[in-house]
Amino acid sequence: MAHHIPDYLPLKPIDFELLLALSSEDRHGYGLVQAVSAHTGGLVELDPGNLYRVVKRLLADGLVAEAGHRDVADDGVERRRYYRLTTLGGRVLAAEIARLRDVLRDPLTRDAARRWS
Repeated sequence: MAHHIPDYLPLKPIDFELLLALSSEDRHGYGLVQAVSAHTGGLVELDPGNLYRVVKRLLADGLVAEAGHRDVADDGVERRRYYRLTTLGGRVLAAEIARLRDVLRDPLTRDAARRWS
């Protein structure tokens, strides 16, 4: 099935943050929460219910995939489920970044920023 990148755009802000967090490495749920909080300066704090609802949707859309389970370093008993960015997810993320760059370069955006800052 062919995927049309524009069909995924614009990304919801939380989708963007999760894909961005996965662009550098595979992460488990709590790692995603920490990465999003750090990247947004604490403005976005995900609760587990919301996080896994969004992850489930990203999995269904093929933007994210499960990357397996890994033991927790402390005890080796608990296993965490890790997620990774898919090739499609990476392409959608790159397209969203390009779209946002275009928005920021637009004269209307620059004028509004000057006027209201």
